[in-house]
Amino acid sequence: MADIYQPRLRLRPSEQRFILLMGDLIASAGAMFIALYVWYQFSLAREIARLIARGFREERAASLAASIIDLKIPFWFYLLPLVWLLLMVDSYEPHAAANWRKTLRGIAVAPIVGLLGYSLIFTINQDPNSLPRIGIGAFLLLASLLTLGWRAAYIRLYTSSGLMRRVLFVGAGKAGHSLADIYRRLSPPPFLLIGFIDDDLKKQGKSVLGFAVLGTSKKLLDIIEDYQISDIVVAINGEIKGETFQSILDAQERGIEIVRMPIMYEELTQRVPVEHLESDWVIRSFVDQVRVSGMYELFKRLMDITGGLMGSLVFVIIFPFAALAIILESGFPVLYSQERLGKGGRLFKIHKFRSMWQNAEEDGEAKLAEVNDPRVTKVGDFLRRTRLDEMPQFISVLTGEMSLVGPRAERPELVAQFQKQIPFYRARLLVKPGLTGWAQINYGYVASVKETMVKLEYDLYYIKHRTLGMDFNIVLRTIGTVLRRTGR
Repeated sequence: MADIYQPRLRLRPSEQRFILLMGDLIASAGAMFIALYVWYQFSLAREIARLIARGFREERAASLAASIIDLKIPFWFYLLPLVWLLLMVDSYEPHAAANWRKTLRGIAVAPIVGLLGYSLIFTINQDPNSLPRIGIGAFLLLASLLTLGWRAAYIRLYTSSGLMRRVLFVGAGKAGHSLADIYRRLSPPPFLLIGFIDDDLKKQGKSVLGFAVLGTSKKLLDIIEDYQISDIVVAINGEIKGETFQSILDAQERGIEIVRMPIMYEELTQRVPVEHLESDWVIRSFVDQVRVSGMYELFKRLMDITGGLMGSLVFVIIFPFAALAIILESGFPVLYSQERLGKGGRLFKIHKFRSMWQNAEEDGEAKLAEVNDPRVTKVGDFLRRTRLDEMPQFISVLTGEMSLVGPRAERPELVAQFQKQIPFYRARLLVKPGLTGWAQINYGYVASVKETMVKLEYDLYYIKHRTLGMDFNIVLRTIGTVLRRTGR
């Protein structure tokens, strides 16, 4: 029996996320302890200055101040490292974490959001002395610097070819071509794509998007050894030949990781490959694999009620200002209502601040919004970019017709149109529509059926993988979108 090939250590996405999380936790914990020291030293210096001003000699003042200072550290201060992890939640995808620009943006936004949250609590808190400004400020600054240093080391580690997976695609057809195209557009690459194997003799010696077809399945084990392959992606639509299947099983026996094309597609894009799915995919994915628990539904509803109450309060506060701006520019009405489809295809009405000119659809035909849509007013553009136009929908969240997180609520006419053109489109109605969602934060306006399909892929990915952690992640990223005024 041939020796079992043992590939070198490679970091998988889940392992990379764990390393990122632990590194950020250690950095933020270190920042917390240093912040405590800074807080103590600042308090000590302030007390010494006060005693000197009262006539004490410097040596006596220092000794007396050290005995007087008694920092009353609130319990929540020790939870700041966990808060920091939540603030950095947008930076735990390996592709984003390995990109310097996205990393710097995430580290810049996190302390700003933290400072805004602290300022809000400081404003409404009855005892400001219980909220140490020096401690919080030092923590946010130190956590940013230490995290930046750690992430620089991570990027160096991630881009080291010795720790990246070496991947071979089995199948150079449509599915393999789609994966290779996605891989080429990722920077930095999430793994090293070595090439393809395919049993079609016409493809031998050729390349797909610059990646060579190295041989047929008969040579699979030799190729694995020659190129030190760690992972194989099976990118074959339809049936797999018995000989190819046996070669893949032999590779798995030798310790090679085998991944199906849809799983790799989800890993690379955080979307579901609608064009490459079999007809029973909805049954296998949404019935067999992802039955959410009753606890998830309960806590999601509690999160909706909490968010709905907070959002409704903000809606009441901003209503007079938004209404006045809308009226001054384009007159009445301030709000508009539309029928949308909810969970299970049930009709309900949403309410939004009017962001378009009156009679924007004079012919009565439903139209998709577009970038620089001429129907949008100047006030409406601001409301859309800040997501303030969505504020009235918090009422629908409270009534249970919508959720904070879910696919976008779509008009019945558009659903009827798209489900004829796009596979699995109606599957998005398996969950409640949301104020924000995975598709909304990852993709912009759609102006074609192809773009609508991409947005559906994000929606189906959310439905398949939804958890409370993912919901919370989406909410936090939406807050970041609001602060950056990049809403759509």
